[in-house]
Amino acid sequence: MNRANTAQALVADHMISTAEIVINDTLAVCDPLGSLYLPDSDTLVVSDLHLETGAAYARRGMMLPPYDTALTLTLLTSVIERYRPARVVSLGDSFHDRRGASALPEASQLQIRALMAGREWFWIAGNHDPDHPDGLAGDCVQELYLDGLCFRHEPLENEDATGEIAGHLHPAARVVRRGKGVRRPCFATDGQRLIMPAFGVTTGGLNIRNAAFDGLFDLQSLTAHLLGRERIYSVPFGRLIG
Repeated sequence: MNRANTAQALVADHMISTAEIVINDTLAVCDPLGSLYLPDSDTLVVSDLHLETGAAYARRGMMLPPYDTALTLTLLTSVIERYRPARVVSLGDSFHDRRGASALPEASQLQIRALMAGREWFWIAGNHDPDHPDGLAGDCVQELYLDGLCFRHEPLENEDATGEIAGHLHPAARVVRRGKGVRRPCFATDGQRLIMPAFGVTTGGLNIRNAAFDGLFDLQSLTAHLLGRERIYSVPFGRLIG
């Protein structure tokens, strides 16, 4: 099931099973829709929304179905209603390009503003959207330190990144289930750092066995928390296939 179908199937579904994990001694809840909730600070984290992907491709002459923003915001509304957080952190690449925020349809702008009302909102700068989103409130920062954790878009390489929550790489994992290979977006963590799955419905995924992840995790402790239709499936790295 792709992310667009998941958006339609899960938005009204409350019969889900989350997974509780610990990152640098901080409790976190992985949601099957791809968000991360931190109960101690009442914070919801999403990454790589890539809003207005279809519009960005259209500007280059490549036509995609123009529904990605509406479906991604449907998912975002669902998880915000589920946790009702005091704070939301959007972990970079919230928009597919620099023009994405200014090109938002009016209905989408109003929907985002309604989601932001009454809560703190942080836009982490991404490589696709390094500037404050045009016409929207909230704080745009390179990094955010909160609750013993550091939130940034791209994971640091070759440095001690204990407590890092990052995105950018769109982690996915592949397992064999009932004799068939199954590939799903995932949270990737070894308990010290975590890389978030992409939240946008049109985003792809990169297998966490790819060389791009080399050196980022202690492989003996690395677990992929795969997004299922109604639950999270937690699988040790050693059981994953390429």
